[in-house]
Amino acid sequence: MNNTADAIIIGGGIIGCATGYYLMKKGLKVYLFEKDYLTAGSTGRCIGGIRQQFSTELSIRVAMESMKKFTMIADELGQDVEFHQGGYLFLAHSKDKEDTYLQLIQLQQKMGLDVEYVGISEIEKLVPGIDTKDLLGGAYCSSDAQANPFLVVDGYAKGIKEKGRVLPYKEITKIDTENSKVKSVRTNDNETYYAPIIVNAAGPFARDVAKLVNVDIPIYPERHEAMITEQMERFFDMMIVDYRPDGCYFNQKWGKGSIIGCYTPIPNVPGLDIRVSFEFAKEMGRRMARLIPKLKNIKIIRQWSGSYEMTPDGNPIVDKTDIDGFWIVGGMCGHGFMLGPEIGWIAAEHMTRGEIPYDMSTFALKRDFSSKEVMK
Repeated sequence: MNNTADAIIIGGGIIGCATGYYLMKKGLKVYLFEKDYLTAGSTGRCIGGIRQQFSTELSIRVAMESMKKFTMIADELGQDVEFHQGGYLFLAHSKDKEDTYLQLIQLQQKMGLDVEYVGISEIEKLVPGIDTKDLLGGAYCSSDAQANPFLVVDGYAKGIKEKGRVLPYKEITKIDTENSKVKSVRTNDNETYYAPIIVNAAGPFARDVAKLVNVDIPIYPERHEAMITEQMERFFDMMIVDYRPDGCYFNQKWGKGSIIGCYTPIPNVPGLDIRVSFEFAKEMGRRMARLIPKLKNIKIIRQWSGSYEMTPDGNPIVDKTDIDGFWIVGGMCGHGFMLGPEIGWIAAEHMTRGEIPYDMSTFALKRDFSSKEVMK
């Protein structure tokens, strides 16, 4: 039957496409469904940063393994994805933040990450023209990177098609089960597709998809806005992260020189509303120019918004459910693109071998959500 696969993926972002790709590499025929176009959810609205600096052992390990895959991804997928290792610099404007970074750097270095604490003189070399008022130093990892989310997803999707199908503009409206085991899915055009494995990688819509099998998961959408500027001569290489309450994070795109960035709104904006605001454009410009005064007159050429998919502790969910064959791979909390390659590989290993490559309890569906990710 043409409508039968070994696995069905719901969601056409980095998580769904990476999971589908690595299942395909295991020999499975994969059908991937996306209710809109590929990258229409969170992935196509992110700013392309890839970092390894996290606060829990599992997140650090997953990020480091994901980076290894990113370094080989052009050869793996057979196409350029604009990958560039320009680093990440987390700024410390308070003694408390400095102490946090110094403590986390010990754990990160113990795990083999090439991260260091740098002083103001080094930061001035890394970011010429940065305003060092109230700045104490920063956590810097030179191997952190950036890449083009659209090209990465495109490459993974092409791989899935080698043994299966990628079906955009097909929304899953029903998941059929039999004896507490997944059986098939139905689409908005009333077609039925069968598979013994169904993966919920629907990003900010993951909770709605889970409800199709009466499973409730703690994944909630949250709006974040972003922007990009006109091109300018390159003068810094890394993502700059300012964790002050009115801070922001941004980098200069490799090869083109545009500044791309965003900030986390306070208070948070829950829900699926992806309208943009003049307030963001005004504030983002002010916050960038405060850090690097030479950016004061640069023009913002486009702004947009998208949804983070948040969990209570800031960590993803990668786990099976009580419905046999139904998996949750989501709740990436803004880290989906950077963790995507390794998350997809882990999920494929678990689904096909019945084993977890390493201790994944921090990402379990039924965890207590008490271990908070500090470097959100």
